Amino acid sequence: MPHTPLFSDRTQAGEELAQVIHKTLNQQANESGIKPAPIVYALPRGGLEVAAPVAQLLSCPLTILVAKKISHPENPELAIGAVTACGNVLWAQPRRMYQRQNLEWQKTALNKAINQAKSLEAELSFACPQVNAEGATVIIVDDGIATGMTMAVAAAATKRHSPRQVWLCAPVAPLKLLPWLRQWGDRTIVLATPEPFASVSNFYLEFPQVETSEALMYLQQ
Repeated sequence: MPHTPLFSDRTQAGEELAQVIHKTLNQQANESGIKPAPIVYALPRGGLEVAAPVAQLLSCPLTILVAKKISHPENPELAIGAVTACGNVLWAQPRRMYQRQNLEWQKTALNKAINQAKSLEAELSFACPQVNAEGATVIIVDDGIATGMTMAVAAAATKRHSPRQVWLCAPVAPLKLLPWLRQWGDRTIVLATPEPFASVSNFYLEFPQVETSEALMYLQQ
């Protein structure tokens, strides 16, 4: 069934998300007496357009964390897992659940996703600032969450750097996914949880692919 768009484009969604994150950070600082040191990590490419207004309002660094879904060979839209460019892997179900004869295509799908992630990271990383997540409030931002796999594996990757907190943030996500998402971070901020939920693009009036040149522009700004 058709959906009524919730956001005109990623920039507008990012501006709305930025206001909520900013308010939440201030509330937390007032309650704890500890001034946060936020770093915004965008999941590129689409997440950069949403994350840019967040980093701008927070006056903090904007960088990337590349994660790609591991697609089923016979159904590219089906995520059987996700992997980061640095090799963190998260499977949708335990590997022991896969039949032995499927392990070979599983390995092929994993290698394909890793290569995609490394290629994208290579295109964008030179424009990223040097950041240290240790003790920081890591704010991971994407343009929407469908399965949660890439967001979850990104969160797991950042925890290796001993941040103070990890926040998972997006304009839109399925309501039923929120309890599962919360196990991966210290805080989850989602502006809208419409049902039924088919794809992220349904909730944007304009949702074009973000080209590499645009992604670099957001980082350089």
